[in-house]
Amino acid sequence: MARILVVDDDEGVRSYLAEALELDDHEVVQAVDGQAALGVLEKRSFDLVLTDLKMPGVDGLALLGRVRELEPDTEVILLTAHGTVATAVEAMQRGAYDFLEKPIGSPAELRLLVGRALERRSLRALSESAARSQPGALRLGYGDPAMRPVEEALTKVAKTHATVLLLGESGTGKEVAARAVHGQSPRAQGPFMAINCAALSAQLLESELFGHEKGAFTGAHAQRRGRIELAAGGTFFLDELGELELPLQAKLLRVLEERTFERLGGTRTLRADVRWVAATNRDLPALIAAGSFREDLYHRLAVFPVRLPPLRERPADIVPLAKHLLLGIAASLGRRQLTLSPEVAELLQAAQWSGNVRQLRNTLERAAILADGATVAVEHLWLDASLKPPHTRGGPPAASAVEALTLEDLERRAIVEALTAVDGNRKQAAARLGIGVRTLYDKLKRHGVG
Repeated sequence: MARILVVDDDEGVRSYLAEALELDDHEVVQAVDGQAALGVLEKRSFDLVLTDLKMPGVDGLALLGRVRELEPDTEVILLTAHGTVATAVEAMQRGAYDFLEKPIGSPAELRLLVGRALERRSLRALSESAARSQPGALRLGYGDPAMRPVEEALTKVAKTHATVLLLGESGTGKEVAARAVHGQSPRAQGPFMAINCAALSAQLLESELFGHEKGAFTGAHAQRRGRIELAAGGTFFLDELGELELPLQAKLLRVLEERTFERLGGTRTLRADVRWVAATNRDLPALIAAGSFREDLYHRLAVFPVRLPPLRERPADIVPLAKHLLLGIAASLGRRQLTLSPEVAELLQAAQWSGNVRQLRNTLERAAILADGATVAVEHLWLDASLKPPHTRGGPPAASAVEALTLEDLERRAIVEALTAVDGNRKQAAARLGIGVRTLYDKLKRHGVG
C-alpha cells in the first residue's frame, strides 16, 4: 500500500483515478487543484503524486517543482492532453517519472504505470539500504548470548507500533538498535529520522523538531518543516533523551499523547505520523526523583524498554565486531584489506571498553593509521590505562612512542574527571571545563567517552 496524492480540477477524472487506485489498496488523498495540492503537501508526505498538467493557477509543472523541493524521493506522474505531450516530456526532464495521456485507456493502464513508479521508489530505497549495509555498517549482535534476548525483544516489538525506549551506556549501539526496529517494522519503507537532544540548544532543538513559520523568531526568514513532519510514515529516533529541558519535555508529551503539534509561530495543527524510538544513557528514574525529568513523559516513552548491554558484558562479540569495524575503516582509508593479528585480537578481547563500540572503533582507527601493511599488530595498538584489564595495569611504561601522553590524552582525562565529579551531568561538566555543552558533546564523541 502506498500514499498517493491525486490532483485534477475535473471532479469526474479525479474520482475515477482515486477509485481505481483505492481498489489496489492504496491510501489516496484528492486535491481539487494545484493550490490545494500545495496545502496538502505542506502537511504530509506521499509516495507518489498523480497530477494534471494543465490547471488554473498552480499547474502541474509548478507542482512538480515544489514536490522536488519538499520530497525529492516522491515519484510524480503527469496527466496530459494530446496537445501537451511536449510539455510532459519537459516535465520528465525535470524529474517526473512519466506521463499518461487523457483520456486514460483503462484502470489497468493507470495501475501498471503507478506500480512501475512505486517499484522504482522501492528499488531506490533498497539501494540506499544496501549501501548502508556495506563494510562498516553494524549489526546488533555478533553471537554473544547476552545479545540474544535483546535481538529477540526488538524483533518482536518492531512488528508493532509500540514506542520503544532504549537504555544503556554511551556507545552501546542504541542508534543501530533503533534502525533495526525501523527496518523490521511496517514503516520500513518510510523515512528514518534521528535527532540528538544533547547536540543542540533548546531553541534550535525545538525548531528542528517542530519546524517554524516565517518570522517565528529572529532569523526565521522562511517557513521550515520540522523533522517530525519530514519523518511522516516512518520512524523518529529521539537520542540522548535525558538531556531534554523541562519546557520541551512538556511539548513532546503533548505530541506523544495527541499525535499532533504546531510549527513554532504557527496555529495550524499538524499530525505526527511517526513511530517513536527514544534512547538515553541517563538514569531516568533518578532524574524524575531530582525533578529534572517528567514522570508522565517517562511512562509515555517506556512502553517497551530494552537495555543494551555494554561491550564488557558481551565479550564474545568483541573480536568479530572489531573485524567488521576494521572493514569499514580500511575502506575509508583507501586500503584494500586490514586484518587483526592474533595478539591484537587477544588484547581487544581482554580490554575494558568503558566507551563501548564507539571507543573500540576509535582504537581500531588509530591502529589502522599506524599500520603500514595489511595487518594490525601489537605495536600499532594504543590502549590507555583505562582500557587495560586490571591485572595488567601499573608496571613499567610501554616502550612504544605512541603510548606517551598527548594533549588528547590530557583532554580526555579532564573530561572524564569533570563528568565523574558531577555524576555524569553534561551541562555541569561543561561549566566546570569552561566550554559549551555542544562542544563537550563533540569531544565526548571524538574521545569515545560515555
